[in-house]
Amino acid sequence: MPPQLHNRADLSAKVVHGALDGLPRAVREFVESHGRLCEPDAIHICDGSEEENQRLLARMQEEGVLKKLRKLHNCWLALTDPRDVARIESKTVIITQEQRDAVPVPKAGASQLGRWMSEEDFEKAFSARFPGCMKGRTMYVIPFSMGPLGSPLAKVGVELTDSPYVVASMRIMTRMGSAVLQALGDGEFIKCLHSVGCPLPLKRPLVNNWACNPELTLIAHLPDRREIVSFGSGYGGNSLLGKKCFALRIASRLAKEEGWLAEHMLILGITNPAGEKKYLAAAFPSACGKTNLAMMNPTLPGWKVECVGDDIAWMKFDSQGNLRAINPENGFFGVAPGTSGKTNPNAMKTIQRNTIFTNVAETSDGGVYWEGMDEPPAPGVSITSWKNREWTPQDGEPCAHPNSRFCTPASQCPIIDPAWESPEGVPIEGIIFGGRRPAGVPLVYEALNWQHGVFVGASMRSEATAAAEHKGKVIMHDPFAMRPFFGYNFGKYLTHWLSMAQRPAARLPKIFHVNWFRKDKDGKFLWPGFGENSRVLEWMFNRINGEDSARLTPIGYVPKRGALNLKGLGNVDMEELFAISKEFWEKEVEDVEKYLEDQVNADLPYEIEREVLALKQRISQM
Repeated sequence: MPPQLHNRADLSAKVVHGALDGLPRAVREFVESHGRLCEPDAIHICDGSEEENQRLLARMQEEGVLKKLRKLHNCWLALTDPRDVARIESKTVIITQEQRDAVPVPKAGASQLGRWMSEEDFEKAFSARFPGCMKGRTMYVIPFSMGPLGSPLAKVGVELTDSPYVVASMRIMTRMGSAVLQALGDGEFIKCLHSVGCPLPLKRPLVNNWACNPELTLIAHLPDRREIVSFGSGYGGNSLLGKKCFALRIASRLAKEEGWLAEHMLILGITNPAGEKKYLAAAFPSACGKTNLAMMNPTLPGWKVECVGDDIAWMKFDSQGNLRAINPENGFFGVAPGTSGKTNPNAMKTIQRNTIFTNVAETSDGGVYWEGMDEPPAPGVSITSWKNREWTPQDGEPCAHPNSRFCTPASQCPIIDPAWESPEGVPIEGIIFGGRRPAGVPLVYEALNWQHGVFVGASMRSEATAAAEHKGKVIMHDPFAMRPFFGYNFGKYLTHWLSMAQRPAARLPKIFHVNWFRKDKDGKFLWPGFGENSRVLEWMFNRINGEDSARLTPIGYVPKRGALNLKGLGNVDMEELFAISKEFWEKEVEDVEKYLEDQVNADLPYEIEREVLALKQRISQM
């Protein structure tokens, strides 16, 4: 943080919970210097207890920030200012000395692979926002661990925030409280500073009692200084700084330096009828069924899926050469619309208690509602939309915001994996990439080798979604489902992935690509998806075990005829589902090549260039 701002007046804020002299020295200095800068009225050092949590929830209820949902146990509803509903990529930046440390320099125009801000511009932006920004408010000190406390793969952060909503959500999403400070001692931690940017007294009234400052929103990452600074937004990904900011943007840079991987991936365990178990990680862009796959109920008799995590994987090779993964999070921050008893019964069971809902609709009997939920409310039960208005299906607009969320403890998931908090992590044997592709891309294919698999990840594309501010059904490039989350230059990130193959004794996972969303000429899905995706996982499982059940195509290995178990499935057009059109793939490889040349430019590793040429060659011979 800018040093000249640290020598302001003495710390005048009263410590109302916890004690400054009980903090590790570096944490205390962090709190005191920012207390002087932000000028809160009070400082509250979070202990993470249930009693503290209930007091904060009750206070937010009094202030109209949260509403208690009487139909569900200890569940709460927040409605935000409509200007603060999603991650804001245009205001999310990486600060490094050189632009090329943060993003590749594209051939023309702005980079689509992240935003860089110079240190000088950041100092100015910081000085214009943070002095006095917490006046009249309480500064909460949140010590948190990403990953099971004490795991060799875990990392600690300390977030300072003036939002009790952030405290309650971080308690669900991370391991939070006094135990973290004890484990930290004099160790290193990531410094996270967050303010809603609304000092009291307010200059203008709040909308929905939701404090935010959209005009000045800025989410900045300073990897060299191990710091995250967020201003103006109270919404999830912008304010829960353990989530995308730490677990992906800062962690991906730490991972590069320390020789591991921080990825936007679910982790699941799958067990076959003989009791043999494997763990898979999968990267999909938002709204491609990541949480649904992580919590799937397989339709195949005797198969079992268990969830380790639905969003983020930290993976590191152990001394035996196995790639071990932990879920650094402690909760699920899932998109509500489309979640139902049909699409994800396990998520529906998970969110019945101790959950904070944001921007979903409320039913008059004290429950929640959103688009895609199975049952409409019972007769006589009315719906109030996320805009706090009476709502009926005839209104012509959704009752829940498309990016509305549930924030719920992972431990409540009925199929949470017994090893989900294992300190050494679970062994990953397969990695799955995928996207929402209505045409051209087959249901599943396997990469030819590690290098080709890295290229498959680099060339991921998908229909755009509501989690960021893009609209419409354009097919967007989203390499590794990390496009908004890279903490450093994507070209260097590809080099880092490629380097895993050079590890001594590394047992590299097989890499696959899936597409549950291919449609026929009438726009109907060719594959039923959801629990039926277990049939595709079964094929992968057997491939990892060395089964000869694949045939070679120009894009990779696909299941041999009859190798996918379709028993009891009814009519599925396998020909169309696996059709590989020369014309489609000529265009696909051309688009991918242009994207990589334009966007990654001089930083594109030659191995990836070689993969592009090899794919072109194979397609030309079709």
